[in-house]
Amino acid sequence: MSQVITGTPLAGRVAVVTGASSGIGAATAERLAALGAKVAVAARRKDNLDDLVARITAAGGTALALPLDVTDREAVTAAAEQVADRLGRADLVVNNAGVQLISPIEDLKVDDWQRQIDLNVTGVMNVLAAFVPQLVAAAGAGGPADLITTSSIAATRILEKFSVYSGTKAYLSHFSRLARVELGRKMVRVSAIEPGMVDTELPDHVTDPDASKLMADLLHDIECLSPADVAETIAFIAAVPRHVNLSEITILPTAQAV
Repeated sequence: MSQVITGTPLAGRVAVVTGASSGIGAATAERLAALGAKVAVAARRKDNLDDLVARITAAGGTALALPLDVTDREAVTAAAEQVADRLGRADLVVNNAGVQLISPIEDLKVDDWQRQIDLNVTGVMNVLAAFVPQLVAAAGAGGPADLITTSSIAATRILEKFSVYSGTKAYLSHFSRLARVELGRKMVRVSAIEPGMVDTELPDHVTDPDASKLMADLLHDIECLSPADVAETIAFIAAVPRHVNLSEITILPTAQAV
């Protein structure tokens, strides 16, 4: 497991992690809790969230399960209120929920296109709308406040058949740059993290044979990132001093060429 941070630098903070039922989200929630934060974990798979909360609690941390679909704006708004009531005002939001569905444009898999736009873009914006007031209030009270979004290396690389997925991630990366201009003035740090190949269940959603082979080959041929590697990077973003904003981080396996 990739750990470089010691102690409890996130003590007193309240974190929210979406897409927390597996992979990067689950690893991030566990790491933030280990570093002292109280953590609210959100995803659709309640059983996975309950297991995650049990692991965090058994390790001495504090966690709250929020079973929800981030594409449901009202549900996300209600979840934000629940976080404030149960754990306190959120000052660390990891906007991580997303889906990857790869196909050639000419296949016209418009339902897959829409699902990616709904979750990767609209879902992220729903979380932002629900929690930005809490982040601004936390920063205004003199504490650190972080809005961290999981983008992808696909946001900047030209990968055949990744068009819609890459487009959604490019939106997230550029939106983060723009949002930082406004929120940075209020001392809210805005960051995007762009991972390369991570050994998670995300590639399991890919049905295109060429894209599936590309990912399978990468997993076989090189030492890919683990969710813990990405989680440690996110934790580092949140743990640096308040006046320091690591606004955009690309994290790749050393041997990944594209």
